[in-house]
Formats: sequence, structure tokens, C-alpha cells
Amino acid sequence: MSQEIEIEFKNLLTLEEYEQVYQYLPFKSVELIEQTNYYFESDDFKLREQGAALRIRKKNDQWMLTLKQPHEEGLLETHDSLTEEEANLWIQNKMVEKPHTKKQLRELDISVDELTYLGSLTTRRKELEFKETTVVIDHSLYYDEEDFELEVEAPSKQQGEEVFEEILSACDIPKRETDNKIRRFYKAKLKSE
Repeated sequence: MSQEIEIEFKNLLTLEEYEQVYQYLPFKSVELIEQTNYYFESDDFKLREQGAALRIRKKNDQWMLTLKQPHEEGLLETHDSLTEEEANLWIQNKMVEKPHTKKQLRELDISVDELTYLGSLTTRRKELEFKETTVVIDHSLYYDEEDFELEVEAPSKQQGEEVFEEILSACDIPKRETDNKIRRFYKAKLKSE
């Protein structure tokens, strides 16, 4: 599938809160996945201005180029598969156009020629199915930063919100306004310059 709507709820956690969620749900029995996001942007931050983000991620030995854009129900994700060689070219600022993301970028008035590689963010992730949602706990590392996060991905806003609220309430965690990973990455990048 080249496009999908992502409905998710996020909350930054302290290390102690991360451990509470880890104990509350059966995360011990779940395999740890390490994944790295490689981020791209134009010099004048056209993607960020439009609330969009472009990344490459290797997952299950598959390289995927993903453009995330705001959508009334959540985020519209547009995907293109990449070979390892193509992914490496992108990271070396030798972008290879791919059909689905090219079309969406064109709608945002952005050409792949304008894009440059910004850097990477590595996440140690555990995820499990819970009440017909996917619950994720992440430990992310980027620049001199590290953070912990709870994510709930759901087929509907109502279902996602109910599970999200249940976990926060059960673990006595306050709801926090939480930027997505790319925004946190941008802030850390600007601090490091």
C-alpha cells in the first residue's frame, strides 16, 4: 500500500514513567526493535512549514521512504520502497525520485532536487497489540538528546483515545503536549548548531 492514514496518540515520558508502562503491559515478552530514521528537508524548511516530514527507515530488512503530511483524521503517510543502494544515495544527497512520494512532494511544491539529508534519529522500540490498538514504547537517541515516549496507534480516534487515556490513568502519568519525533529532532539539531 502506497498511502495510509495514521491515527496515533503520543506522550513523552520520564524514565520512571516509561518503566511503569513497561510493567503495566506485557512488554517484557516483546522483542526489542532498533530502527533509525534518516530525515530530509529543503534548505528553507518547506516541509516543516507545511507540517510535513520526509524520512527513510529500514525495518525488517526493507528500506522505506515515507512522506508524512497533515490529514483531518491524523497523518497521511505516502510510502515508496527503496533498495539499500537507493537509500545510501539519498543519505549522500543524491536523491532518486520515487513515484508516490514524488507526486505528493509536487503537490507541496517541493522538488527532490531541493532536499538535503539532515541527520538521523535511532529508536529502541517495543510494540504490542492491546485492545485492538498498537501500543508502542520508544527510547530515542539523537544529537545529545534522549527521550522516552508512549504511542498508541488505532483504527479510529475514539478507540485510540480510550486506550491512550486508560494507560495514562492506570500508570498515573500526566498528559503532555508532545511533538512528533521529527520536530524534536529539529529542535535538537538547532540547539547543536
